[in-house]
Amino acid sequence: MVKRTVRLAVLAAVSVVAMTASACSGSEPCAGVGVTSHIGVMFLQRGYTDLAGASFELCAGGKCVRDHLEQEDITQVDLRLSDDVGPDLGTVRFRVTPKGSSHPEIDASSEVKLTRQSDGCGGGAYSGGLAFTKEGGLTTKIPPSVSAAWRKHLKSLA
Repeated sequence: MVKRTVRLAVLAAVSVVAMTASACSGSEPCAGVGVTSHIGVMFLQRGYTDLAGASFELCAGGKCVRDHLEQEDITQVDLRLSDDVGPDLGTVRFRVTPKGSSHPEIDASSEVKLTRQSDGCGGGAYSGGLAFTKEGGLTTKIPPSVSAAWRKHLKSLA
């Protein structure tokens, strides 16, 4: 019985090492496996009238994501980018068009440089974050009001 238990423990350990090695080509565990290139916008809706159902569009690097907003204080919009994207993303464009309208209420753009995130295994991905507020527009500098609204949002989900 002891030999069987030891043999199962050894098999389990070998399986873990094999999975780690196949994911990272090394024997060290890789904390960041699955890191993806993306750009995100934290949209603080304060100062706008009812945007529930409004459509949004976030475009960068030749890709776009489109969806509809819910009525909430802050919304996070993410766009997955190509794996081969580099630090010089270029222009990011964010548009919001109210429900029933054909003209955007928000049409903002900003030049963005991405930051590399390592996966801990020799690979990684480029990503970046922006904020949009009525007062400040689209910016790579996250205002304290956006950070506070995001913290409040996360606490409400807990």
